[in-house]
Amino acid sequence: MWADSESKIDYLNYSEVSEMVCDMVTDDAMLPISLGIYGTWGVGKSSILQLIAAQLNSDRRNLIVPFDAWLYQDFEEAKAALMTVIAKTVYDNVPEGFKEKAAGLYRRVNKLKALGLIADVGAFLAGVPTLGMFSKAADAASDAWDGTSDEEDVETLKGAVAEAGKRTSGLLKPKEKRNAPEEIVAFRKEFGELLKSVDRRLIVFVDNLDRCLPPNAISTLEAMRLFLFLPNTAFIVAADEDMIRLAVAKHFKDPGDRHITDYLDKLIQVPLRVPKLGLQEVRAYLFMLAAAKSEIDADKVEDLRKFLIEKLRRSWSDEPPFDVKQALAKLAVPDGHELRNSLETMDRLAGILAHSMQVNGNPRIVKRMLNVIRMRASVARRRGMALDESIIAKLALFERCTSEDAIRTLNAMVQSAPDGKPRALVQFEAVTDRVQTEVLPKDWQKHAEFISDWLKLHPPLGGIDLRPAVYLSRETIPVRVAINRMSEKTRNAIEVLLKTATLSSRASKAAVEEIDVSEVGEAINEIIAVMKRNPDWDKARDDFRGAHLLAQRHEDAHRKLVAFVETLPKVPRWMTALMKDDGAGKKS
Repeated sequence: MWADSESKIDYLNYSEVSEMVCDMVTDDAMLPISLGIYGTWGVGKSSILQLIAAQLNSDRRNLIVPFDAWLYQDFEEAKAALMTVIAKTVYDNVPEGFKEKAAGLYRRVNKLKALGLIADVGAFLAGVPTLGMFSKAADAASDAWDGTSDEEDVETLKGAVAEAGKRTSGLLKPKEKRNAPEEIVAFRKEFGELLKSVDRRLIVFVDNLDRCLPPNAISTLEAMRLFLFLPNTAFIVAADEDMIRLAVAKHFKDPGDRHITDYLDKLIQVPLRVPKLGLQEVRAYLFMLAAAKSEIDADKVEDLRKFLIEKLRRSWSDEPPFDVKQALAKLAVPDGHELRNSLETMDRLAGILAHSMQVNGNPRIVKRMLNVIRMRASVARRRGMALDESIIAKLALFERCTSEDAIRTLNAMVQSAPDGKPRALVQFEAVTDRVQTEVLPKDWQKHAEFISDWLKLHPPLGGIDLRPAVYLSRETIPVRVAINRMSEKTRNAIEVLLKTATLSSRASKAAVEEIDVSEVGEAINEIIAVMKRNPDWDKARDDFRGAHLLAQRHEDAHRKLVAFVETLPKVPRWMTALMKDDGAGKKS
């Protein structure tokens, strides 16, 4: 099984992106700078940050500050959180002779929070009806930050704050006021002097910004510009650009695509997009996942990784692509070793995984599919089922890339066949060209292109008793049917609970209350089904926190969660501590 988390090892030639970023942020002539690493969910943005950090850590001048925007969402205002994390990191890393100056900087951050000036500078964001007032005020605040503000800038900033105060109808409570531009300039001066004195570059990684609620996402972006855009600094933001654009649109009441683009262009100077994986990248990724989980010597696995990365970097040339035989040679795999079959299976799956719209070469989806395959193969071995892993993989691919109705039709074909060997599959697989859409079962016809490719995958399934395979996948169908039966409100609540960063999350607690009592059982079943797909329990997990909150509220959910925990090979300490008081105070 493979952990569903970011990796510090490059399997996909992402080091090309990380090296490009490192070249920019370590060029003092380009500082200050802000870069965006854009990509959809699961493509490897956090892994690229890990690769960047590994390279930057080799130079003592680079002071890296990791900031998980989502982690702080339920704790404090985003600007204050970002400033506090940076000030604390700087204090922890400066030499003893500069500790007092760093402590003074930390105290100034606390002063800004105490006086309410952090919210004051950004207050116009809360009620601005258009981007016009925002742009003018932001430019004024930026001038103040750079130390070039004039009387007009100060008046503009004060006017924006006052106007926003009116529009928020008392949401921002009045506090003791100080001159915000003066405080910002003082903060900038102290921070800049400290960085210069210790000869360090400040490089801030902002991750998971696209998971935040729109106000928090915007506030974090504003903190980058209004507070911390100092000489010798760089910000690297990893996010889904579409989600950030959506946050901007929602926060500023749909100002239009051009204004959204202008806004992001001012905050992210250099956008870099995670390259979409092609067939060769998916093949290399699958080969490395299989090799890394084998018992082959680690040095041999590293040799394969270097070989594959070099081949990917030269994929533009006329060189032939790598093949299974070359991979086996690099690993020195002995005859009869199970890794030989695994690599063959991976190679056959790669084409559809790379090109299918439902997978589209997404590394996280690929990894989760492989975990399902390995889990089912393990169950099959324990129960004495004569099922090769390649058969399980082919059927799992069908489940991922088709619909609920198509899966039900396949299962019905298997169950109705006297020996579990559907004759229709034999007929379809015998077609040498593409299968005509009209001859396929009705529920398969909208997936005709995928199914034609799928039927040609090795091994052919015609003539194989597929009843054990249907049995293995029995948990998949009920969960999907249940999620379709549930109300939209409950489905949305489940999505929130699966992303519970802290047990004090207001959003997650509200989500628990949104679930109708009649749907609690199905909701906890769905959350447990999601948790089963990830076998890594070394660290506390968001999905388990969500399940825990639901179990605290409902006895039925508590009972099912306890039953699930009892199936784990080993219950981790953090989980035991979390659940020790769960038996009391249940409501229904």
